[in-house]
Amino acid sequence: MERDDGDFLPEPSEDSLSQRGSVASSVTRAQDLLVYLASDSAVHLTLEGLGCMNAQELGRNVREALNIPNSVVDVFAFWFCSPLLDLQLKPKHLPYKLCRQWQDLLYRFTEAPAEDISQDEPVLMYKRNVFCPRSKELQIDDEGVLRLLYDEAKMNILEGRYPCDPEHWLTLGALSCVVELGTGLDDQALTAAIREKKLSSFVPAHAALGGGGFLSTLRGRGGRNAEMEHNLIKEYRTVCSSASTDPSQEPVSLLHQYLKSCHTLPYYGCAFFMGEIDKPAQGLLHRGGRKAVSVGISLEGVYVMDVKEKHVLLGLKFSELSWDHSYPETEGDSHILWLEFDGEEAGVHVNKLLKIYSKQAELMSGLIEFCVELRSVGESAAAGTDGEVTPSQEPAGQETNEKTRERRQGKLRRQSSVVCSRVHSLNTISYVDDGKEIKRLKPKRAASFFTRQAQPPTYSAVQVTESLEQG
Repeated sequence: MERDDGDFLPEPSEDSLSQRGSVASSVTRAQDLLVYLASDSAVHLTLEGLGCMNAQELGRNVREALNIPNSVVDVFAFWFCSPLLDLQLKPKHLPYKLCRQWQDLLYRFTEAPAEDISQDEPVLMYKRNVFCPRSKELQIDDEGVLRLLYDEAKMNILEGRYPCDPEHWLTLGALSCVVELGTGLDDQALTAAIREKKLSSFVPAHAALGGGGFLSTLRGRGGRNAEMEHNLIKEYRTVCSSASTDPSQEPVSLLHQYLKSCHTLPYYGCAFFMGEIDKPAQGLLHRGGRKAVSVGISLEGVYVMDVKEKHVLLGLKFSELSWDHSYPETEGDSHILWLEFDGEEAGVHVNKLLKIYSKQAELMSGLIEFCVELRSVGESAAAGTDGEVTPSQEPAGQETNEKTRERRQGKLRRQSSVVCSRVHSLNTISYVDDGKEIKRLKPKRAASFFTRQAQPPTYSAVQVTESLEQG
């Protein structure tokens, strides 16, 4: 994600500059540039002085080419994207210079092998700005701008970056059919159109391909697809019946409806980072290992998602967490993002610590800090204060917090939803702070398989000066 130049972008060495060419050579001559969009289309620009042009200046050229009004200048940003790393640029960043430093960034922020790094090449994309509030999207009535936001949201749904339940992605798929195919199709024409564009153009790839298993194998992919097509057509009819009767308002209304439905997903608009977490110990030998996760961070909070299973493992708003970033102490250690949150262990209220191993932990910590500051400034401005809560505001705030906590606890019980946290499946460090020392809690177990101990387990105290990481 984006950071200040001094903290984020390492300066290239003189050798790398001589090997990759000089920025000065690109100042005077015109160069071709492709800026990609989420729809897989691209804006072709021919620009002079590209080597010294910053993202803000480049944005003016892209907005002019796409006929995007200046009123939505902060809705989009430039990103460098590749299979190994995604980075959002600040307005003052120089895209040409950053592209020349790409390999240095990959060595710094990824665990990729040297061969993969040498072959990786980023593309410059014009995508949603992670710092754009969701509420601003629904105030936009420019169809072209809404389509850019729609294309990106749809891409994230189809690729599984935004996990959602079947009933949700089915509704979104039906909305996509209406947006892209129109409202006047009968069942036969709609089925033919869906098959021509492929089912995976409307529903997530992991759903279209099937989740595996013995019963699904017996039914075959053809049977699953036929059932999914039937459900999609049925949902399409429901969407068409509630569509706007004014043809001139229909596209904007449908695009708003799609985005508004995506806004119900707490991780909509997140920047995503790759990492790993510890698996819970299993079996007699208590073997664990690590699990690949995707960490989404937005203005709303932090969300840890299982890359393979496409569901949320942990979702926390900023008011519900504390965080820290630790650097490797010795060779072979990892950068770690620590997330601390409230939990419960055997009926005792405890603090839980989740370790996320990632060379992008520094980026994640910086983005969390910046988002927290933005929210603090926004809330202070909305309250008309410097952040202090007046006595008249306090009871209402407490009541709101209680209702929020009740809603969140209600969600946690619905473990069948992919959107809900699965704290029980995480390997976390649990502790209580009694003001004198931090006591590590050992999970309660049944009697030992070997000794059948009748005595309850004892709890050893961990001194504050000791490192919890070593537990």
